[in-house]
Amino acid sequence: MKKVEITPKIHAGGGSPLLLIAGPCVIESGEHALFMARSIGEIARKLGVPYVFKSSYDKANRTSISSYRGPGQEEGLKILQEIKKETGCPVLTDVHSPKEAELAAPFVDVIQIPAFLCRQTDLLLAAAGTGRAVNVKKGQFLAPGDMVHAVGKLEQGGCEKILLTERGTTFGYHNLVVDMRSLVIMRETGYPIVFDATHSVQMPGGAGGASGGDWAMAPHLARAAAGAGIDALFLEVHDNPGEAKSDGPNMIPLEKLEGTLREVIAIDNARREVGK
Repeated sequence: MKKVEITPKIHAGGGSPLLLIAGPCVIESGEHALFMARSIGEIARKLGVPYVFKSSYDKANRTSISSYRGPGQEEGLKILQEIKKETGCPVLTDVHSPKEAELAAPFVDVIQIPAFLCRQTDLLLAAAGTGRAVNVKKGQFLAPGDMVHAVGKLEQGGCEKILLTERGTTFGYHNLVVDMRSLVIMRETGYPIVFDATHSVQMPGGAGGASGGDWAMAPHLARAAAGAGIDALFLEVHDNPGEAKSDGPNMIPLEKLEGTLREVIAIDNARREVGK
């Protein structure tokens, strides 16, 4: 298993501690994003978990044209830069085009390729060319073995800092299902594997003009994934999911985060001990 450097002090895979990637789905304001980064960071430090802050400046694939998308690239990247400065925490955000990848790279530590775009060759090559770590979410429409082709495109572009994320597979209308075998199959690429517990309980389009979800199932899936073997856990977290501007139904309430992480860490530690 390759060890991927996020920053000189934070790595994923290769025997590194379980990495937490967490934050609100979308940047709602600079003040809120900073509050969430600090709050999650305090919990991560308390539990001894390395942490990457995640939030999107533009949710380009919202269900409805009228849904909130975020502050936009220019303002959003400034907010992420401020979070890095104030907290010292590395940051991750999505990009949707080759130009976005180029513009975002100076501000972030990890570039994320959304699941719907995981086969976009030009986008993958542009992300690879930034020199940043690249997290690719497996499309809801892909078999896990097909992610080898996304890896191949990134490697062709000169990227060796690759993370692969499982986030559920389409299962009928408005439902996703997680096949834990995906984690094992994608691990065969040799790169660190991330499990996105909160998007895996999303119900795309299930709330009419927005996506629904069932956040209470996310901790169960996170524990199962830790038992199967992951290198990082991806969680969208909000202090008031009922008022969130995107993905509220599937985000972990901030007050539930510490308990969820304690359980996942205990399972991860037990699995690593057995594997020695």
